Amino acid sequence: MYFKRKVYDKLLKWKNEYADSYAVLLEGARRVGKSTIAECFAKKEYKSYVMLDFSKEIENIKKIFDDIGNLDLFFLRLQTEKGVTLYEHKSLIIFDEVQLFPKARQTIKHLVKDGRYHYLETGSLISIKKNVKDILIPSEEMKIPVYPMDYEEFCLAVGSNYEILRSVADSGSGIGQSTNRKLMRDLRIYMAVGGMPQAVEAYVNGKNFSQIDAVKRRIIELYEEDFRKLDASGRLSAIYKAIPAQLAKGARNFRITSAIEKRNNTKAEEFLYDLIDSKTVLACYNTTDPGVSLDHTKDYDHYKLYVADTGLFVTLLFMDRPETENVIYSKLLSDKLPANLGYLYENLVAQMIAASGRKLYYHTWEKENSTHYYEVDFLISAGGKINAFEVKSSGMGAHESITVFSEKFSKHVLRTYLLSQKDAGKEGSLILEPFYLLPFLL
Repeated sequence: MYFKRKVYDKLLKWKNEYADSYAVLLEGARRVGKSTIAECFAKKEYKSYVMLDFSKEIENIKKIFDDIGNLDLFFLRLQTEKGVTLYEHKSLIIFDEVQLFPKARQTIKHLVKDGRYHYLETGSLISIKKNVKDILIPSEEMKIPVYPMDYEEFCLAVGSNYEILRSVADSGSGIGQSTNRKLMRDLRIYMAVGGMPQAVEAYVNGKNFSQIDAVKRRIIELYEEDFRKLDASGRLSAIYKAIPAQLAKGARNFRITSAIEKRNNTKAEEFLYDLIDSKTVLACYNTTDPGVSLDHTKDYDHYKLYVADTGLFVTLLFMDRPETENVIYSKLLSDKLPANLGYLYENLVAQMIAASGRKLYYHTWEKENSTHYYEVDFLISAGGKINAFEVKSSGMGAHESITVFSEKFSKHVLRTYLLSQKDAGKEGSLILEPFYLLPFLL
């Protein structure tokens, strides 16, 4: 089943403006839909295409890449082996899972320069050193990140009217608790299912949540298989699986030594960057001075990790059970989970911000004459200023941190938001918004 994805429009822009000079690389975690997007794009936008899936291709195909000095012969052999006719300037060649065959990626420089056809690559764990250490990375390559389906894509897939949310956002006012509760229930379905296309397809096809959970568990198992290829000790996988537990503690930053026991710092850093490169997690860095710059003052030693997909986060949360019972999903959808699971919403917000193409930042600072600290959950750049977001899973509650932050950095703050399940409103300069309107604030 193919779902409409926003990345398709980015591919169109690439085809119309850059494809004669650059190949395009769809880069993302496994099972986010890269191959499906690539093949659908090829079918709709080109007269013919060849798809080389390097997770399946036989040696005959791979041997074609042994010598690309004679490109006429190279293309002739490729067409013969695949049984496809290629048309100059009207055909696309897809290198699927290209990280499994680095030699093909290295040929991109010569193939693009030749100019006969366009080239699209897809890859998972693509920037891991192990996959590219023996090749020259082509400069003739544009990268487009592919994320799990965002909330708008999910609504389109399941037949929900996303434009209603746009109208609500444009109104700039509350819509009443009854309608707000209904819209929050819709959003919690997305939180439970997530944006992995296989899980969304299972939901669209009427599968129950135990069956959807089984789909997500299989995806997590695939990730763990990838992690073991990079680190047979299992420590990389341990870091990934520790994310929900560490968020639950509400610590100021992720403690990698808690996940893998005490190891040398250099190795721990390698694990972290391998995990970030895999696109399965989202890193949110503490910025030491948001009044100066978010990016230039980010602290690489203090960060939080989020799971890149909200549905996988829910499954990871309950991985200790043989299978996640329908009752857990029922409680999530009816908002009857314990209040201390509010970090589910924090992970949701992280995913929404990342899906908008923005980097993740937060800020902490010490309280005067206290062992406690202030923390603002998320910061994003807004022109020359910043917008600050605090996440509350249920009601308003205390929001001292964002109030103090607004005063401390008043010259640099454009707007401050409190995100919760409550209807839109205002409390002084603090803007109150429900979670489902976050995409329109970005």
